[in-house]
Amino acid sequence: MVRVMASGVFDILHSGHVYYLQEAKKLGDELVVVVARDSTVRKQKHEPITNENMRLEMINALKPVDKAVLGYENDRYRIVDELKPDIIALGYDQKDDEKKISHDLKERGLNVKVVRMPEIAFDLSGTRKIIRKIIDWYSFQKKMGGK
Repeated sequence: MVRVMASGVFDILHSGHVYYLQEAKKLGDELVVVVARDSTVRKQKHEPITNENMRLEMINALKPVDKAVLGYENDRYRIVDELKPDIIALGYDQKDDEKKISHDLKERGLNVKVVRMPEIAFDLSGTRKIIRKIIDWYSFQKKMGGK
């Protein structure tokens, strides 16, 4: 049994997230997804739109996902120690460096393959671009007199 681990924020769930998880699932038999804590999202990205429990529930409901869990705040590899995946699937746009992650895991005694998932052509390019589109739409509506 090959266990694949994927991780992310998953704030404003969109087709790029679903594609990432579908592709990650193809790498093994079981897909476990680590959802970032609100505090981690605040430190590394932005104020989350949906809270960690809502994001966890949404990811758990997706067909390719066998199990979703919340990550840890201060040690990103602690969850890897617990889940013991064979493969970690990184999203194409995640800033993490595959070689650094592999090195860090080996130093912890973990032999885990790290794989970068392919980019999706029809993705809306992430949560921040979706938010920008919404803001632009509301700004346009306001200019037009709220119609």
